Amino acid sequence: MKPLTALTPRTAFVATILVLAALTTVLVLTVRYGGYFSDPVGLFGWYAACWVLFAVALLALRRVPARHVARLIVAGAVAVTLTGLVGPPRTSTDSYRYAWDGRVQSAGVSPYDHTPQDPELARLRDPWLFPTGAACTGPDLAPIPHPGGAPHCTRINRPAVHTIYPPVAEAYFLAVDQFSPSGARHKPLQTGAALISLGVTGVLLLVLRRRGDDLRKAAYWAWCPAVPLEAVNNAHVDVLGVLLAIAGLGLVASRALTRRAAGGMLIGAAIATKLMPAVVLPGALSGVRRVRDAAVVLLPTAAFAVLAYLPYVILSDGSVFGYLGGYVEEEGYGDASAGSRYSLLRLVLPDTWALPVLAAVITCVSLYVMRRGDPRRPWSGALLVTGWSFVLLTPGYSWYALLLIALVALDGRWEWLGIPLAGAAVYVLAPTLDFQPSLSNIAYGAAAALVLVTARARHRATARGGAEAAPASQRGLRGPGRECPGPYRRR
Repeated sequence: MKPLTALTPRTAFVATILVLAALTTVLVLTVRYGGYFSDPVGLFGWYAACWVLFAVALLALRRVPARHVARLIVAGAVAVTLTGLVGPPRTSTDSYRYAWDGRVQSAGVSPYDHTPQDPELARLRDPWLFPTGAACTGPDLAPIPHPGGAPHCTRINRPAVHTIYPPVAEAYFLAVDQFSPSGARHKPLQTGAALISLGVTGVLLLVLRRRGDDLRKAAYWAWCPAVPLEAVNNAHVDVLGVLLAIAGLGLVASRALTRRAAGGMLIGAAIATKLMPAVVLPGALSGVRRVRDAAVVLLPTAAFAVLAYLPYVILSDGSVFGYLGGYVEEEGYGDASAGSRYSLLRLVLPDTWALPVLAAVITCVSLYVMRRGDPRRPWSGALLVTGWSFVLLTPGYSWYALLLIALVALDGRWEWLGIPLAGAAVYVLAPTLDFQPSLSNIAYGAAAALVLVTARARHRATARGGAEAAPASQRGLRGPGRECPGPYRRR
């Protein structure tokens, strides 16, 4: 049997369609498999099968003629994305909080002022989000206080704490609730997430086409199993932050000041959606030497993020940051000795050193990106900062890596896709099997090794190819000034 890279273009086209059909089928079976609590190993087996088929589809796509690539990516994106709609959220209850926050806002109440179990909002409860009696069974339900009578519970996680979601996310929850039919449950949020996911694919194709880059890179996002599983089925609002951040970076790559300012504003909107997209800022400042050029991006970013909070500050009685500080502590980001956070650093350092060392490393990477990065490819620097942040933080939630997947799709360094796969392994397997730190070390350690080995091999291949192509008198010489014309010329 011929390897996929040796197939004829026509055979590769057919093979890609067949593999995508298989991927779609396995994704449907994965979404409909309810083994998160009962059979995590079996569920991760389905995840692994999806990722294998994803890799095979990418290999087959390399041989597909360029004229068919865009249509094939879009068709595959639609098929893959829609698989997330075939069942209710399977491995996360976050979308129930989204639905509740949207409902509370539609009732004219600030989502930051009351917890879900607050009796003042009892009039907004329904049997879907707040079951009672015999329906209060299952590991994904949280009990809530109720005087006498049958047991009361909710599908919303952490019902005793205030929401932590930033204002753009809250505005999105309100919009979904406003446009949802009466009695709607999880489908409106899943549908909204599916449309946004497809929007990310569209933005990726647009940016790549305008740059004359290989459109095949967009498949890293469009066909990635994490998108239907985390962005669509679990309806995580992170996908909205991804769309805004990617669109922002695409504009920042322009030399026009107005477009760069608009890009900064979109990045600010992304930060006001989930905070995490702040890690792309060093990439957005790649190669910038003058204060004015940095301000063109940073001022709109900060202005939008601050102004987005203003209406909620005016309308809320309580803090608009809600449970954010408590969440950071609960997840072990403030205490390096808890859980699996910083697990790779804690292998070689005392627990108390993990956080300062991480801060120092990410600061150095950010400074390197801002100093040496290519302003025409801000996503390359953003990927470097985001990727190493994940390696050192070792987060336990797999949907955080959606941003990284989109950055891979712009930049093309596929080796970073090991990070979202590692996050999925930690999230699905570790909590139930009770060996989270060890599994985190194995999964993220393997992902980091893949990045380092592949980067080294790519560097050697590039150096060897450049040395062979250049005249002997010019080998080893480069002209950075020519690479960065205009206001971004390196000095």
